[in-house]
Amino acid sequence: MSKLTGKVAVVTGASKGIGAAIAKALAAEGASVVVNYASSKVGADAVVSAITAAGGKAVAVGGDVSKAADAQGIVDTAIETYGRLDILVNNSGVYEFAPIEAITEAHYRKQFDTNVLGVLLTTQAAVKHLGEGASIINVSSVASTITPPESAVYSGTKGAVDAITGVLARELGPKKIRVNAINPGMIVTEGTRSAGVIGSDMEQFMVSQTPLGRVGQPDDIASAVVFLASDDARWLTGEHIIASGGMR
Repeated sequence: MSKLTGKVAVVTGASKGIGAAIAKALAAEGASVVVNYASSKVGADAVVSAITAAGGKAVAVGGDVSKAADAQGIVDTAIETYGRLDILVNNSGVYEFAPIEAITEAHYRKQFDTNVLGVLLTTQAAVKHLGEGASIINVSSVASTITPPESAVYSGTKGAVDAITGVLARELGPKKIRVNAINPGMIVTEGTRSAGVIGSDMEQFMVSQTPLGRVGQPDDIASAVVFLASDDARWLTGEHIIASGGMR
């Protein structure tokens, strides 16, 4: 039997990149998946099509996690469609880099609203439906510990996600709900390509600092998320798994 047979998962920001890989990996292990998207319905529909073509179950739902009503709607879709919720992957995230002189209120709010408030609102909506054995996985970043230049706001959001993960692990532990974070290093995604990171001097520097000698792929993160979602990780909560090829 697959590791997640009978489970229902919500993956936010799952229309592309890491989120899409996570949704597909959870479905491949037997979970029914709610594929959330903020703007790319086409991308989310493509993820759903890939899952169903492989024999899995999935449905797409739009919603901005930084808005309470939308976060609630995402969770409601899981309950209305599949009748339960067992796994929440808080993957929605945005990033912009700027030196301290260029930071603006809009730059700050855009990232904190999605990366931090979004985690809180979606988790708040989900908790009332999660029971013993449920798993919450927050997608953070190695940026919270390596703190690269010009990432004060982005690294700050991921430091907040790390702290929230620890708090909620303690808060929800008595309900036997596990809360963990995965902290990716540089991953090849549509976002890192369009930002000009892949193929740049920055990528070469990151590779030079990575013991395994390469940047990551979305599947590298997805397989770790499957582990955290499954009973294989039943004794793990409040953890931050750094998935960076050894870069510190």
